[in-house]
Amino acid sequence: MQTSNGLRERKKRETRVALSLATIRLCVERGWDNVTIEDIAAAANVSVRTFRNYFSNKAEAVAAAHVERTLRIADEIRASPPGEPLWESIVAAVRANFAPGDSTGAEFGRWRDGVGLMLAEPALQGEVLKANAVAQDELARAIAERTGTDPAQDVYPKLVAAVVGAGSAVAIEHCLRAERPRPLGQVLREVFDRLAAGLPIPSDTGEHHDH
Repeated sequence: MQTSNGLRERKKRETRVALSLATIRLCVERGWDNVTIEDIAAAANVSVRTFRNYFSNKAEAVAAAHVERTLRIADEIRASPPGEPLWESIVAAVRANFAPGDSTGAEFGRWRDGVGLMLAEPALQGEVLKANAVAQDELARAIAERTGTDPAQDVYPKLVAAVVGAGSAVAIEHCLRAERPRPLGQVLREVFDRLAAGLPIPSDTGEHHDH
């Protein structure tokens, strides 16, 4: 049973996520410069003061979604069955949180264009870098717990976390820029299959691993 502190923390995390998602949705729909903090607060049904209790600006709110997603991935890695190979646990957690409900239709095209423009926004770059550092540390801790290693002493958990972060980033960038879009979950599977195989050079450079 959750304590009152646990419930309070969960409520704060839910509000943080709602504000972050509202920021992303509005910026994708309207463009970065056409969204105010007042717009975001209204969309999330909170006051501007509440928004400012969580974030100092739009960029911070957008970047928070990446941290939250990584927290969920870390939680799922910790909760995965003890006998399941670590890499399988990681791939399942990443795909579940990065690519739920894949699509390649017109809606996906609008999302891709909007996210691409938003990520190109200079104001967001610094916050994304900070979010990546927090996310990688959290992932390394989860991997260390799962493998019985020490993130302060052993290179393994940080190395795996860095590889997971880099692989996910490559998959997302590929989906955002590819002339012929493929579902993100499919690209993630290809990326992690190639990593698990030791990155052999493809025999056919036009090859796609469709799963």
